[in-house]
Amino acid sequence: MSRAADKRARWIRRKRHIRQSVRGTAERPRLTVYKSNRHTYAQVIDDDAGRTLVAASNREKELSSLSNDVSGATQLGESLGKRLADQKITTLVFDRNGYPFAGKVQAIAEGVRKAGIRV
Repeated sequence: MSRAADKRARWIRRKRHIRQSVRGTAERPRLTVYKSNRHTYAQVIDDDAGRTLVAASNREKELSSLSNDVSGATQLGESLGKRLADQKITTLVFDRNGYPFAGKVQAIAEGVRKAGIRV
């Protein structure tokens, strides 16, 4: 197995392990983060209903000016927090999706907290 394939296999294993214990409900949906080399995505999911409640990424037209670094991730989290407040969602459970809780992942969580949402 190549080094890249081995790294991806470890990431998928971590991701599955986290998802065994993290579950979103209607009262407390799950905030999950995905990051690629160019873009960062965050979505809030109600696992009971199986649907996405709110989503944000720096691919959207109004958020495309955000950079793909920690400061841009913080602003992405704040934008997501405002959308959550509009839908009257006040608490979330955080799914780091197998990534370390540092850098962009941590910045998104802090941005949502800045908007007044409990994560």
